[in-house]
Amino acid sequence: MEKATLRVSGMTCGNCVKHVTKALSKVPGVADPRVDLGRGMAELEYDPSLTNPQSIAEAVAKAGYPATPEG
Repeated sequence: MEKATLRVSGMTCGNCVKHVTKALSKVPGVADPRVDLGRGMAELEYDPSLTNPQSIAEAVAKAGYPATPEG
């Protein structure tokens, strides 16, 4: 497992955090997503044989929250 951090835009409330967490959880290979509303960030672990930070960010963006991998 590797770690990734995403900058997530458009989150304004607790429901937004739930939607982003749900979107992250649906990506095969993603584990332990933690979404921080105040920082506008999501931290997670992922299996690099199943996905990558860019694909994870695209899944979050499809849920309505533009996201970009950090680092």
